[in-house]
Amino acid sequence: MKSEKFSFMKRVKSFKYALQGLKVLLLEEHNSRIHLVAAIIVIIAGFLLKISLMEWALLSIVIGSVFISELFNSALENLSNHLSPGQNENIGKVKDLAAAAVLVSAITAVVIGCVILLPKIISCIKLIF
Repeated sequence: MKSEKFSFMKRVKSFKYALQGLKVLLLEEHNSRIHLVAAIIVIIAGFLLKISLMEWALLSIVIGSVFISELFNSALENLSNHLSPGQNENIGKVKDLAAAAVLVSAITAVVIGCVILLPKIISCIKLIF
């Protein structure tokens, strides 16, 4: 197989397609907007509570994993609907499994967010009272 020459313009186009995918996710998938609001709240809380670099790294990983799983879930749903527009038990299982991946990543993110942020929030509350 012959490899293609590097093309800067093709790389720019690939970013354009990826950004289009994010746009589709946020415009068409309601849960992605909920995840985005939650991520923004956590990021603001992280700045206000002055979390450590390691805590930022962990939060970044779990926030990213939620969006990655949401993107794969949406891609699988769209592909499944295209290939099998009607009811199909196997397609239903695929969609359920993809949705479960989003749920697991979201629960993991909530747990890690609580482990990092709750002790700091509790300390702030204790200072006030």
